[in-house]
Amino acid sequence: MELIRGIHNLRTQPYGCVLTIGNFDGVHLGHQHVLRLVTEKAKSLKISSVVMTFEPQPLEVFAKENAPARLTRLRDKYVQLSKLAIDRLLCVNFNEQFAQIEPESFIHDLLVKRLGVKFLVVGDDFCFGKARRGDFDMLKQAGKKFGFDVVSSHSFCLDELRVSSTAIRDALAQNNLQAAREMLGRNYSISGRVSHGRKLGRTIGFPTANIPLKRCVSPVSGVYVVQVKGVSGKVVSGIANIGQRPTVNGVRQQLEVHLFDYQGDLYGKQLEVALLHKIRDEFKFASFEALKQQIESDAEAARVWLLQYAG
Repeated sequence: MELIRGIHNLRTQPYGCVLTIGNFDGVHLGHQHVLRLVTEKAKSLKISSVVMTFEPQPLEVFAKENAPARLTRLRDKYVQLSKLAIDRLLCVNFNEQFAQIEPESFIHDLLVKRLGVKFLVVGDDFCFGKARRGDFDMLKQAGKKFGFDVVSSHSFCLDELRVSSTAIRDALAQNNLQAAREMLGRNYSISGRVSHGRKLGRTIGFPTANIPLKRCVSPVSGVYVVQVKGVSGKVVSGIANIGQRPTVNGVRQQLEVHLFDYQGDLYGKQLEVALLHKIRDEFKFASFEALKQQIESDAEAARVWLLQYAG
């Protein structure tokens, strides 16, 4: 799958596409169903299948820290979309300037002239352009004028899948990882590159791999049983803390993972951390020693859970 960063990097060839537009946060089963139908339509028309998404997501620009917690960063989106035989992912830089584009220009200059859209799939609540004036009806009228079909992703979805990014966020907030897993079609996971931390964990016998979350708001926080991919080609179990680490005066959200029965250098590695079970919420301890005792208890609880439920 080709990744195109920005409208300015669009090439005129191949011209013509089946296009779908959205955040696709989580790339859940509902998204996957629609995207498979997009690829099937593109094959039948013998043109490219294209996903247009936005970075940052629009509400992260308009609502800032009040934006919904993001399920997936762009890299994770790319990984999941690439499994679905999509030809191209167009990532549009969403900013105030882009938000001020007249909807007619969005349709004529981008959809028609640059992309050559022949078939467009969007939610029937999709709004775009200056003052969010563009809507589904405007796209339908433009389709008649410029010769492309427009269908709703809701009607395009053959099965009534009660799946949404909001429902997944709610499930994660309620610590219902099973419900999130069923809607995603996989364990909820967080990916990132291991960076150097303060190395406090190793002083108490629990060295951790530190992964910056790089998102406005995390949909999860607390201590979890995890399984990690990206470590020497095998899956390794462990325990993870997601949060601000209040006991050691942490100031930014971070994912810290302690791997069981593993010794090795993880700095710079790209890891995927799947959350299997929540042990407890994050809270501040009176001392570093109290934190150490709790981590020992958490690690034991995680090992017991893994023996019972993870085979």
